[in-house]
Amino acid sequence: MGAFSKQLAAARRGLPSLVLRFVLAVTASAALVSAAAAQGAVRSVHADWQIRCETPPGAQSEQCALFQSVVAEDRANVGLTVLVLRTADQKTRLMRVQAPLGVLLPAGLGLKVDNADVGRAGFVRCLPRGCYAEVVMDENLIKQFRSGQTATFFIFQTPEEGIGFPMSLKGFGDGFDKLP
Repeated sequence: MGAFSKQLAAARRGLPSLVLRFVLAVTASAALVSAAAAQGAVRSVHADWQIRCETPPGAQSEQCALFQSVVAEDRANVGLTVLVLRTADQKTRLMRVQAPLGVLLPAGLGLKVDNADVGRAGFVRCLPRGCYAEVVMDENLIKQFRSGQTATFFIFQTPEEGIGFPMSLKGFGDGFDKLP
């Protein structure tokens, strides 16, 4: 079972309140980082990935994220953005995926790395810029991203109509290692 599926299963079983508070804090923090990093200054480029940094309003320090955006191969107006960041305590790595509005929320976000099914993650919220799925990246998922060639994210606009977003993993490991 992949990290996506494990997190979904844990959420369904119910989380202790301490863990739930931590997840909510990470989610709130990531919301600020997501908005900031998508528009922040490019700090460095690592093949197909960028590190972008910005100090969000009210934050004490600069926050950085590993960033890549792609558009669907068959729909130039439908895009997806992936941010990978470390939480303030430097202990957790979070991947946040922004999908376009209109996504079928119950279907969640699917992920394959080099055609190996990783699992699905649920969407946590929708804002005016899109709908967001989040997953804590465990060591196995990081290893798959480091060694893989392509991550393909899947969203659904209807139960029958899925859209795949192939994303190059070239430079992910180098960028991840340099992420402040």
